[in-house]
Amino acid sequence: MPRLAIYQPDIPQNTGTMLRLAACLGVPVEIVEPAGFDVSDRNLRRSGMDYLDRVTIARHVSWRAFEEWRRENRTAGGGPRLVLATTKGAISYVDFAFRPDDIVLVGRESAGVPDEVHAAADARIVVPMQPGLRSLNVAVTAAMILGEALRQTGSFPRLPSPEIPQSP
Repeated sequence: MPRLAIYQPDIPQNTGTMLRLAACLGVPVEIVEPAGFDVSDRNLRRSGMDYLDRVTIARHVSWRAFEEWRRENRTAGGGPRLVLATTKGAISYVDFAFRPDDIVLVGRESAGVPDEVHAAADARIVVPMQPGLRSLNVAVTAAMILGEALRQTGSFPRLPSPEIPQSP
């Protein structure tokens, strides 16, 4: 199952929205700190609502700690790729071939990610937009990209089978 990583989030409402998204889709979340706010239930509860108890969240105290965790989780097949969502992306997210163990990373609302993070990414993807427009809201971007990653990898939660009425 793809994962969502949030790099040093600035806005608790956006982070709460992404955590709610992840809870609904069953996607684990990595939060790379420091955040621009106190990452506590109190700050996230308003937008994350009662979904926060339904999402798997791992907090990393720094970018280095996150990278160490990622290295420890590599496998013989290469392990999780870091797929960076960025306005400087080289390929549209709909043209990118996602794998089940990918980590989709979104950056800070105010500044994206630094060059060090760009350099560490295995892929840089972009949501195509109309010319002259800068960017989408980070939670909207995360939803679009996670939706495509889950579609490609067959990882969406399964709907219950509908009851088929029996004919008389």
